[in-house]
Amino acid sequence: MPQQWTTHGVDLLPDSVRKRFRPDANGEPEREWRALTLLDRYAPGLAPRPLALADGVVTMSRLPGAALRGTALTGAHLDALARAVLRLHRAVPAGVAARLPARRWDVRESADAVRARAGATAAHPDPEVGRALAAGLRWLDGAEAALHAGGPAAAPVLGQADGNLANFLWDGTDVRLVDFEDSGRSDHPYELAEMVEHVSAWVDTDLDAASFLSRFPLSPAEARRLLECRRLFALLWLVFLTADPATAARNPPGTGRRQARRLLALLG
Repeated sequence: MPQQWTTHGVDLLPDSVRKRFRPDANGEPEREWRALTLLDRYAPGLAPRPLALADGVVTMSRLPGAALRGTALTGAHLDALARAVLRLHRAVPAGVAARLPARRWDVRESADAVRARAGATAAHPDPEVGRALAAGLRWLDGAEAALHAGGPAAAPVLGQADGNLANFLWDGTDVRLVDFEDSGRSDHPYELAEMVEHVSAWVDTDLDAASFLSRFPLSPAEARRLLECRRLFALLWLVFLTADPATAARNPPGTGRRQARRLLALLG
């Protein structure tokens, strides 16, 4: 999710990476370390190997590959991306995942952020943005309880909690994952929703959401939850793109209006 400043610095060494978190980091080094340790045990090779954690610095192995963000995504890219995400969500046993702390930007945090920023978004000069926000808030009022409850469709998984395509590295054959500072307990539809609704999927990369999602065997209940979670993330991005000047400045002019149209389309 958008931040007003970076949470860390990165030192790229020949065979390793040092991720240096800010002194006021709110548990991010521990979240990163925990996820890397779990994946090294249950899905070795999918993410960097954890090497050391000391004084807010996580040292990990360096992975090959280039970020998918900003590339022309082919079917081979989408196949590899789906394989990597499925492996991530199936790797950690459900009993282990259930005991993890909730990921950052879960349903509660996302809904709270929407409502906290709704006033600034409603004052946006573009009436299309205002209409989308009003429709989104009406939907959220009716949908939030079910989103929290989740049900069988929300079986616990380790969630990466960052759908930015810059965090998925393509080596020509496979995709590997980096950046787990917000990771924690999540569910499969929620994580897929964040990926396809992340601004990186469409503002400078053309991720075909329908094609990508067709690669996942979703139950009817999971498909319904996926749509509701997509609506939540689309609404969250709308308020960040229109109420947070730092987020708006990092994206092309008109991105907020485009996001309003995306949300209205998802709301039907």
